Amino acid sequence: MSTPSARQTSDALPDQLPDVAPRLRDLRRGRRLTLEAAARRAGLSPAHLSRLETGHRQPSLPMLLGLARIYGTTVSDLLGEIPPERDPVIRAGGAEPVEAGGWTYHQAGAAGRAMQPLRVSVPYGAQGDLVRVHPGEEWLHVLEGRLRLSLGDATHVLDPGDSAHFDSLTPHRIAADEPGGTELLFVHTLVQSAAAELCLGGDVPRR
Repeated sequence: MSTPSARQTSDALPDQLPDVAPRLRDLRRGRRLTLEAAARRAGLSPAHLSRLETGHRQPSLPMLLGLARIYGTTVSDLLGEIPPERDPVIRAGGAEPVEAGGWTYHQAGAAGRAMQPLRVSVPYGAQGDLVRVHPGEEWLHVLEGRLRLSLGDATHVLDPGDSAHFDSLTPHRIAADEPGGTELLFVHTLVQSAAAELCLGGDVPRR
């Protein structure tokens, strides 16, 4: 048996790691992947993945991250951790509104989800020249007032009841189109990346 490298040792998980072997095997089979196909995607040899699935080897954290990505799940799920129960109902007034960069944000969803919904009040002239570019998707629905949405070289004016759904890597600006401001429902995906918040034209807190 070969001696693990220093990198493998430093990335190894504690000895108390739950037995993830059955979970790894069940997830692979549930995705209808052969041992060879899953190992190739994870950058492992089929023999190494087989040893992980039979419990003869403990996976390092990078291995778990890679396998979780391939199987469409999380490391917590691989480890059998049970997330705390979330209340699916968000009550009005349950959280204080937050002001940032002139906008007012009201929580409309639970924390820790892949999507983050908000109710946003946008005063006239606030952040109107701020261009945002970041990975993910955005969806918005105008509740009150008129909204000016710039996507790349195109500009759209949305009235109450109008919606927009776009790729956030498209440079975009959001602004009220009339002095009374606008209010909208806003949903964006939470994508963590080195480029997750690239703002051109000024700095505002992460939303």
